[in-house]
Amino acid sequence: MKIAVTSASGKLGASIVQHLIQEVGKENVIGIARTPERAQFLGVEIRKGDYNSREDFNLALQGIDKVLLISGMDEPQKRIEQHRNVIEAAKNNGVAKIVYTSIVGAEEGNAFSPIVQTNRQTERDVIESGLDYVIGRNGIYIEPDLEYLDTYKKEGEIRNCAGEGKCTYTSRQELGYAYAKILIENKHNGQTYNLVGKPITQAQLADYINQVYGTELKFNSISEKDYLVERKTELGDFIGTIIAGIYQGIKNGANDISSDFEKATGRKHISALEMIQEFKTKN
Repeated sequence: MKIAVTSASGKLGASIVQHLIQEVGKENVIGIARTPERAQFLGVEIRKGDYNSREDFNLALQGIDKVLLISGMDEPQKRIEQHRNVIEAAKNNGVAKIVYTSIVGAEEGNAFSPIVQTNRQTERDVIESGLDYVIGRNGIYIEPDLEYLDTYKKEGEIRNCAGEGKCTYTSRQELGYAYAKILIENKHNGQTYNLVGKPITQAQLADYINQVYGTELKFNSISEKDYLVERKTELGDFIGTIIAGIYQGIKNGANDISSDFEKATGRKHISALEMIQEFKTKN
């Protein structure tokens, strides 16, 4: 059984590859990357695959039984066609199963919604492909907050527009474990799973970070308008709008949802506090 993982050079892709190696051995795992040299550290066969090239994936998916399609990072409308390049190449190569990493979120009502809408279109494309499939809807990663810790410490606060809204954070490690199980175990076929942890507020997130890192962070909730301006100024219009939209969604309850993690993996998702402790240990 040969299992391919797209975007293998990225942090989520690498986690999934590493968990798959533990389950089925590195000889049965193929990494696909736009720049193959960046994925060589994984120690598995790496094939070239640019989401913009159907031809790349027609070659990359030869001899593959199952493929994990990681959602692309391009602008919304481009991503639909990019994902279709992988789906069509999978069909052409006789791939039996496709698993797609989608995302939790509201399809309307915030600046992140256009991203969610394109993910839902790819979900439909995967379901209509005729292949066995599983859709995973990822929660918000906790790692970016922890990677941003130096800035938080400098400012003495976590500042965004989420208010009292709750977010079901997950981590790339937890998702890597879940997707390895989903790929290997056929009992999940035909399912759509919310791959998320337990919901917490931003104030709770600050408290957990303080517990683990000995910081004294406070949560400062600002208006959606002010946060959008702040993020666009720092990150540019595209990424800034997306980030602001994520926290707008959290405020409005889009990320306070039930978890299917235990259904997908056979165990409960670890807590936010445990994810932070795990991140500190490994970094």
